[in-house]
Amino acid sequence: MRIGELAAQAGITTDTIRFYEKVGLVAGGRLSNGYRDFPPETVAWLHYIRTAQTLGFSLAEIARHGEELRDAPDEAVALSALFEEKIRVIEARMAELAALRADLEARVGTGCPMRAAGQAG
Repeated sequence: MRIGELAAQAGITTDTIRFYEKVGLVAGGRLSNGYRDFPPETVAWLHYIRTAQTLGFSLAEIARHGEELRDAPDEAVALSALFEEKIRVIEARMAELAALRADLEARVGTGCPMRAAGQAG
């Protein structure tokens, strides 16, 4: 399928597909006239990429895990493991952000962004 048809079916732009192709997320062949030609299963893969992005996965993570998911004996189990890993990353980041917030709150009203409340300076 040509890139315009793929874009229409996937609900994304041709520029996005070209970018995904450039970074190795999708692969298409070339027809004799030079047009890109993608296999029909690329539509489902593009939907997967977009869904994974909305769930907080970066394109690098999607690329890294895409092949192992395709090769997994049980895709549902493999996806669950990825989701659990992502939850751990999110929880760690939330803890970091909570600590940052507490640090910022301690500095409110000190008149100096370099000194927390109660610190001599």
